[in-house]
Amino acid sequence: MMRFIKAFLFGITGLFIVMTLLSLLITSNVRVSRATVINSTTIDKPYQQILDLKNWKNWHPIFKTGVAAINFGNVTVGKNAVCDIVYNNKTTHLVITDTDSSSIKFILQSPGENDIENAINFTQLTPAKETRVEWRALTKLHWYPWQKVYAIFLDKITGPGYDAALNGLKDIIEKNP
Repeated sequence: MMRFIKAFLFGITGLFIVMTLLSLLITSNVRVSRATVINSTTIDKPYQQILDLKNWKNWHPIFKTGVAAINFGNVTVGKNAVCDIVYNNKTTHLVITDTDSSSIKFILQSPGENDIENAINFTQLTPAKETRVEWRALTKLHWYPWQKVYAIFLDKITGPGYDAALNGLKDIIEKNP
């Protein structure tokens, strides 16, 4: 009986070591990127929709549907604008960290989870009156094997949410030129 227990423990230990070594081959920085082209607009309209957190209710699914409680800070426009999103008894803190004429950067922070650095970039397409809006999210993971396995599926998990938000932004701007 002791021989079987030793073999079982040796097998589990070996499996853990192999998984850990394989996980070291997977990157710790996972980037998810989605983009859309908004017709009949300049950079200013989508830029203003994103720069003011109170405008997110016009286009972002979480803000729009009312399934989450949104608590705005004292500053809601531009750099250092803040809001807390409470969804499923979990609070996510959103802070705009930097802005310039062609991008808005913000960070999403949740207790016990990895921070997600976001950048929304704007590009005016010429000669057409179109704007390309690209949402890039960077998640920095720990070395843990289960987080590295999670990294493999992160694009499939979070990508549809970014697509829905960008499509909402596109719809609101194209309907109200």
